[in-house]
Amino acid sequence: MSFVLEIAEPITREIDAIIEEVCPGAGRRPMYGGIVFEREAGNHKTMVCGHFIYKSHVSLEFSNGYQFEDHDGVLEGKGKYRRHIKLVQQPDIDAKSVRAMLEQAFS
Repeated sequence: MSFVLEIAEPITREIDAIIEEVCPGAGRRPMYGGIVFEREAGNHKTMVCGHFIYKSHVSLEFSNGYQFEDHDGVLEGKGKYRRHIKLVQQPDIDAKSVRAMLEQAFS
């Protein structure tokens, strides 16, 4: 079984659908080997997050994740601003509060 075909693509499609619900009209473009999202389409200064497919997980990365409330401790990373969530299977989307994090990202 290929992680990309069997698991990663459904995960990224679901993330895309949540973003469309949370911020209709958000910009989407390929960048850094994945897909990044902007609050205002075409304005790179409003980049909010992106998803990137790796060999064994999808990383959902937030430009200013350090500001998020993370009561469940799902965000990873110790950089100055950026935080990410590793998604290995589709149920991780709910288990790791992806919608709540995306709502914070686009608020």
